[in-house]
Amino acid sequence: MKSQGVEDTRLQLLRDVSGAFRPGILTALVGVSGAGKTILMDVLAGRKTGGYIEGTISISGFPKNQATFARVSGYCEQNDIHSPYDTIYESLLYSACLRLPSDVKTERRKMFVEEVMDLVELHPLKNGLVGLPGVNGLSTEQRKRLTIAVELVANPSVIFMDEPTSGLDARVAAMVMRTEFLQQQQQSGRERETFD
Repeated sequence: MKSQGVEDTRLQLLRDVSGAFRPGILTALVGVSGAGKTILMDVLAGRKTGGYIEGTISISGFPKNQATFARVSGYCEQNDIHSPYDTIYESLLYSACLRLPSDVKTERRKMFVEEVMDLVELHPLKNGLVGLPGVNGLSTEQRKRLTIAVELVANPSVIFMDEPTSGLDARVAAMVMRTEFLQQQQQSGRERETFD
């Protein structure tokens, strides 16, 4: 780039990006390959650790506090990375134990895991090993559903999903989007219960 007259020593990936997201609304970030969608989501979710980030991110009009935001948000990456030696139930219960508040009783955690398994239609595979991708265990679409379920058992208020339907057929892609919509509705219901 310097041979073409660019004098900057830093490569600017995103510029003049602004936007707002309405609560309770499923929002899709759409663009051509290489447009910076993943980078933007990484920045918004606080997952970018290298480089320079300039500007402000506000939540409900207040500056974002990453420590607080990390507790109320989930992030499904493109890569489905799971321990191959755990069952689906163990993977979800482990995530729930690590990420739900300590005052949530064990019975309630287990009930929540069962509810999420029903939501993403993983209940029939409950005791199956996750396995290694392309070798044994779960298929690509089952692994994607597990990735989403692992984030959902943390009961996030905000969930980021990077290419949640890649590699899925139309039926499973529709189920993933329906799951996200139903989770938002249930989240809204739980928040109403808390405030009533």
